[in-house]
Amino acid sequence: MHKAEHQCSFEIPEYFRSICKPNECCCRSSLACMFCGLSDDCTERFGEKKTYPEHDLTLHYYCLLLSSGIWQRGKENEEIYGFLVCDIKKEINRAKKLMCGLCKNRGASIGCVFPKCRRSFHYPCGVKKECIFQFTGSFRSYCWEHRPVQKIVSSQADSSPCTICLEHISNVPSYNVLHGPCCKTSWFHRNCLQRQALSAGLFFFRCTVCNNRDKFQKEMLRMGIHIPERDASWELEENAFQELLVRYQRCDAKKCVCRGGREYNDPESKWEIVCCQCCGSSGTHRACSSIQKLEPSWECPDCSGIVSTPGKRSRPASLAQSDQLGCLGFGIESSPKCPRLSTTPEDKVLLRHIPTQERTILDILHNLRLQINTDSVCTMLIQRETLWESSIECFQNSKFCPSGTLRVKFTKHKFRKECKQSNGSLSEYFGLLLNAIRSSPLLEGSEHKNIALNFEALQDKLYYEAGRMVALALIHGGPAPGFFSQTLFRCLLYDPQLVLPSVEDVADPNVVQAILTIQSCQRLGMLKSAVDHYFDYLQKTGSLCLVQTVRDRDLLVKQLLSYHVIRRVQQPLESFKQGLMTLGVLEKIQAHPTLFWSALVLGPEKLTAKAMADLFTVTYTGLSAKQQSDALGFWVDYLEDTEEGTTASSLEDILNFATGLPSIPPAGFDPWPSVRFRNKASLKARKNIHCLELPVCSSYSDFTDNMNKAICKVLCKA
Repeated sequence: MHKAEHQCSFEIPEYFRSICKPNECCCRSSLACMFCGLSDDCTERFGEKKTYPEHDLTLHYYCLLLSSGIWQRGKENEEIYGFLVCDIKKEINRAKKLMCGLCKNRGASIGCVFPKCRRSFHYPCGVKKECIFQFTGSFRSYCWEHRPVQKIVSSQADSSPCTICLEHISNVPSYNVLHGPCCKTSWFHRNCLQRQALSAGLFFFRCTVCNNRDKFQKEMLRMGIHIPERDASWELEENAFQELLVRYQRCDAKKCVCRGGREYNDPESKWEIVCCQCCGSSGTHRACSSIQKLEPSWECPDCSGIVSTPGKRSRPASLAQSDQLGCLGFGIESSPKCPRLSTTPEDKVLLRHIPTQERTILDILHNLRLQINTDSVCTMLIQRETLWESSIECFQNSKFCPSGTLRVKFTKHKFRKECKQSNGSLSEYFGLLLNAIRSSPLLEGSEHKNIALNFEALQDKLYYEAGRMVALALIHGGPAPGFFSQTLFRCLLYDPQLVLPSVEDVADPNVVQAILTIQSCQRLGMLKSAVDHYFDYLQKTGSLCLVQTVRDRDLLVKQLLSYHVIRRVQQPLESFKQGLMTLGVLEKIQAHPTLFWSALVLGPEKLTAKAMADLFTVTYTGLSAKQQSDALGFWVDYLEDTEEGTTASSLEDILNFATGLPSIPPAGFDPWPSVRFRNKASLKARKNIHCLELPVCSSYSDFTDNMNKAICKVLCKA
């Protein structure tokens, strides 16, 4: 009997019934699959069904993919899913000679891979008999006797709820009941897992209990769960999260005194609309609620009443100011409630605004520095000419310990015997190292950088080392990096798949041109012409989609940006984030995004004469009271003149001359900079201890000349 003339008699499994209604996708074509003999056209059950009249073939994708005697010898888009037509016809002829062990009809193209097992069956018959088909690797198939099983996990409870549908199931692994490999309390129905996998796709399918993805997906693929390699179904809906991008902007005060109306907003003025920092769904003009300009936050009456009531939990530390961060509105979860209880007496609950104690990045980094072991000293031998290569060698050395006390030895030699004592400033070293990272092939972009794709660097784990370098630079007094792009910073905070890049994040000019061309299309004809022009490119990047309206250009642009800035560099980005986890730095970045935004994206603040005077501690050795007074006056006057631009140097040059850094690092200096005035001393800087030794001068002009000459001499050498 010809394969197309018979039907496999089997009942549709329950989970196939639930995900595919017969009136929607079944029996769309009378032509039967030449492998299984079914004419059903249900993508969820059998994969995509296609008819190729030129080859006289009708096939289900799963039937073709899981057939035992065929391999994908072509490219992905070549002939039929990369399978050659001649190979497919040979496999059909081979299957005609094999009888299915279940329905007893010929055409059983799938065989059990277990050694010495001779069972063959159709794909639908195997599903009915609870065979397992692995949609990964070499796409192995196992019969009902030799299928892989999960090890029995001891559990105190005989049953527990499925963590997807919440119905109780017995805690014994079987074909229809699967146990999560990543945590002890995760039990699932196979049907529930399959529905979730089809909906979530490869990027979002993960354990519903512990949120693990890699280990969970590996086990589910082994147990025959099909995870399609596509984005989640909810991500494919156009403008699905549009409403989350709209920020509440209306004054809800009982009496709005703004002449422009309740929706009028003028930033940086008394008519600026401030949103409630707790709920975000209520707002007020500063003037309407008497909010001072220096007050960073405000709470609406509803939230204020809840927060201030005795016995209620207090509000969390503010992670607001999302406008300053420029962060996306979606994919951002609010912080959990802090368990600290209010101790305010009930008769004194009168304040509407509750002041918060703002943490500084200096405090956070100092707390992280407490992990440094002062008893363990790690000396790094660094060559200035090859600073990047010698730093990589030190960081990848088996004896290197991130939690040890670091010392730097700048040398022109590569011999360890030259490294007897440190002669370099740790702050200066990390400043040079961050500049090396900025200009390395690991990053791309002009001023603000994103992760670049470099396979050689990925193989050598350089992205991980770069992350560790940035983390240790922040802790050990390195300068504020300031070269992270907004998109890269958001990828550190949230799931990168939820971050929407901009055209400015794309470094390749050809890609920018393609995006701008598609973005500028105002008519459907122009858009289709652009898609045809870039068809191969769109298909290669997985950005191709069906164009039906002009608005589809937005989806195309979004897919292109997501591919080039996020998906293309997913592995390097994850490796970089792993490095940033060193000593808990990434965790603090995610907990205090506003503070680290200034350091990683904006860079250091501009120096002032007052800030410099406050930064340096002035000491005197062997000077009289008048000499001390004159020396201090010369120093302060020189800083003020430098700020006004009347000297040959800048404030950054002075700080760099004394410490090796042109800016104040986020973690501060260790030790803090000092100026030491001494009689008969020569003007010199001891960068390793951040000390500036200055002689006593008889006049201000002599002091200025000495400072300018010394600083200019150092700058010329650099």
